[in-house]
Amino acid sequence: MLQRSSLWAVGSLACALACAGNSANSAPASSEPASASAEVAVAAPPTSEAPAAGADPAANEAVSAATLASEAWLKLVDEQQYDQSYSSAAGVFRGAVTEEAWSKAVGGVRNSVGKLVSRKLASANYATSLPGAPDGHYVVIQYQTAFEGKAAAVETVTPMQDPDGVWRVAGYFVK
Repeated sequence: MLQRSSLWAVGSLACALACAGNSANSAPASSEPASASAEVAVAAPPTSEAPAAGADPAANEAVSAATLASEAWLKLVDEQQYDQSYSSAAGVFRGAVTEEAWSKAVGGVRNSVGKLVSRKLASANYATSLPGAPDGHYVVIQYQTAFEGKAAAVETVTPMQDPDGVWRVAGYFVK
């Protein structure tokens, strides 16, 4: 059972952490309540800034496609359609966490912050590697988000390009 709404899973290895801090990719130990900071992630958020899309047309195209995938996926989460958000997530996500565990974790996080009030794209950065995740094509997207119960939150959504070429969400982090 999770002591805090934290679920980290990378690749085919899934680990439910009670924020014990026993892994390089885990969040630090904390006794704060889940509503103060909550994570549900498959690909760990980057520890340093990933290169932004710029002059590289392929990176710009990746950012655009990943942002569209992120927004469609977030709509499912906002509407509490957790089963559909799970089935539309990246293969690495579905391979790392069960639908039941996902629904329970994200439901707990989202219930603690309340309904969405507003969301504004803050950044979208293309990367080919992230800490603790297999090399691939990722876009780390951050939104400045307000919820009914948390006026200033940052949502980090990390879509990845699955082997079939489709961009799907591999990680979700709310802080």
